[in-house]
Amino acid sequence: MKADRLLSILLLLQTRGRVPAHELADRLEVSVRTIYRDVEALSASGVPVYAERGRHGGIELLAGFRTDVTGLTADESRALFILAAQGAHAALGLDAALGSALRKVMAALPAPYRPAAEVTSRRILVDATRWKGGPQPAVDLDVLQDAVFADRRLRLRYRHSGAREPSTYTVDPYGLVSKAGVWYLVADRRARPRLFRADRVHSAGLLPDPVKRRPGVELADAWEELRRQVEERPGGIDVTVRVRRSHLDMFLRLNASSLAELPTPDSAVDGEDDRVTVRLSYGVVREARQLLQFADALEVVSPPEVRAEMAAAAASVTELYQRVGAARS
Repeated sequence: MKADRLLSILLLLQTRGRVPAHELADRLEVSVRTIYRDVEALSASGVPVYAERGRHGGIELLAGFRTDVTGLTADESRALFILAAQGAHAALGLDAALGSALRKVMAALPAPYRPAAEVTSRRILVDATRWKGGPQPAVDLDVLQDAVFADRRLRLRYRHSGAREPSTYTVDPYGLVSKAGVWYLVADRRARPRLFRADRVHSAGLLPDPVKRRPGVELADAWEELRRQVEERPGGIDVTVRVRRSHLDMFLRLNASSLAELPTPDSAVDGEDDRVTVRLSYGVVREARQLLQFADALEVVSPPEVRAEMAAAAASVTELYQRVGAARS
């Protein structure tokens, strides 16, 4: 483990230049004291590395020093060739670059590891898109990428879900995130994190002003904060339903984001119709209308206002088709 850690320190310094000791300690999950001992070990082995203490100090390699050692293990070389679906690279215009990079990595691998890496690339595929996701709108990421890499502010014309007209925002981007095949721009607006779906951006323009991010906040930090806001959003209404066991798997897949808890194996109600009790949580009563897709395979048990909403929705649908049928007959 120590040899692997020493090599990791060497490659990090070669890539990043001067790196604070506490940052190396965080990356490698060891103490700062261990990092300084590792630096002494590298120096003793002939690597020209030195440490500068103080506010702007850090650990650094002597200028001009390079090593061609890849240090890849067999598992690490395999990991490099397990790649997400090509769509992500295509959206960023990096398909050709990806292929070129993998060829270079393959050439740099130790000879004994090359066959395993090549087999891995043909035997393992990661597809990040959902089943039956439907056609996706075209997404132009060029300007968003430019802003992210140039550290420039952006002016967006953005249409929110359900809105007829787009709104205009000036934002400070952190980066782009692909979540289950959907691209998002993570940015601050007035020093607060916001999430923008790339396919709802009507237009985007770079501003001459440099980006103004919150100190110490990186893309991963901002994304984690936004992800928690979405996934841990408290529901306002607890709903209990009974679902036919034959439809349960599909029901759980389609309603995973609304589940308050997973049903237990013995959740059948009285056993008279082989139904399972499931508890959900919604923000507003109207959201429960999505349960209509299960027709009579599902019954809302409580609360009464959701039962009334379902009855009203079903009556409205019935009235529509009766009226249309009468008009066409």
